[in-house]
Amino acid sequence: MFNEKVKAGGVFTDWQRVPDWHRIGYPIACCHADGSFELIKPAGTGGLIHVDCVAEQVLYEVGDPRAYVLPDVVADFSQVRLEQIDNQFADITDAGQMFSVMSGHAGYDELDQGPAKPFDAVVHFAAIPRLMMCADTETYRVNVMGTYNVIEAAVKLGIRKIIIASSETTYGVCFSEGVVDPKVLPLEEDYDIDPMDSYGMSKKVNEVTARSFQRRSGFDIYALRIGNVIEPHEYATVFPPLKDDPGLRRRITFSYIDARDLGQIVELCLQKDGLGYQVFNAVNDTNSVPQENAALLKRFFPNVPLSRDVGPHESLLSNRKIRDVLGFREQHDWRKYVK
Repeated sequence: MFNEKVKAGGVFTDWQRVPDWHRIGYPIACCHADGSFELIKPAGTGGLIHVDCVAEQVLYEVGDPRAYVLPDVVADFSQVRLEQIDNQFADITDAGQMFSVMSGHAGYDELDQGPAKPFDAVVHFAAIPRLMMCADTETYRVNVMGTYNVIEAAVKLGIRKIIIASSETTYGVCFSEGVVDPKVLPLEEDYDIDPMDSYGMSKKVNEVTARSFQRRSGFDIYALRIGNVIEPHEYATVFPPLKDDPGLRRRITFSYIDARDLGQIVELCLQKDGLGYQVFNAVNDTNSVPQENAALLKRFFPNVPLSRDVGPHESLLSNRKIRDVLGFREQHDWRKYVK
């Protein structure tokens, strides 16, 4: 049985602040490798996730926060930091919910200001993130309808900057059946994208949707063809094997994007106005493997023509456009973290 105390706000001193006791939800911790986590509760449930009630639970029956004795460890809570974040959970495949969350308040601090004000921008990355996580039909449905609903709501609410996540898989190599060559290298944004899988197809359709809404509205809508995202803790495990086996990255043409550099790209998109509809490859400057392009091309893509010369380690999924148009300068070359 669940302990009633773990319910969201169930034993909060200021109990009168806790809404909908009759359907109070259980808290969910979304944990990360660096020790941080977000505490949430299921959408549509009652209860309260707030710094005040979480702090009470952290300190509950704790004598010395620097030495809380448990059967298998002595925990030090003295450096714990709590920060309130305001999240709303909604179903992107439900058009009504998208209109509702985009036309509402972003946080409690806005209530005193009166009616909700329009958002400045929408960054839409919510999706089923790859193939084979669920049925192909569900991947396609969620990603296509979700993106349509998000863009439609943003445009009709007058939000003039919209950024969506497309994917490197649109180039038709990553999730293709069999060993497939691209038509030309390096892969650049004017390539005739031709995916054969449900995920890549959904992202191609989303680019068409974005372009159509931009034509209708005149707003800025940018699609990022995001490469394989690498978080800081992954460098130690993902990259060392590539020294001996670069073929592990052939399907993504050896590319990668550091999560922090992806954040920089999004920020640059938010700052850059007036481009209309744009597609940008979102990857780092170089390949994710130590071998030079001459060797990689000869071994893995011997029959693929080059549209231009490429540098010894230049990414074969080119980011030249984001460097030239947005001013992107990578901060996290993998070589800084892998020796």
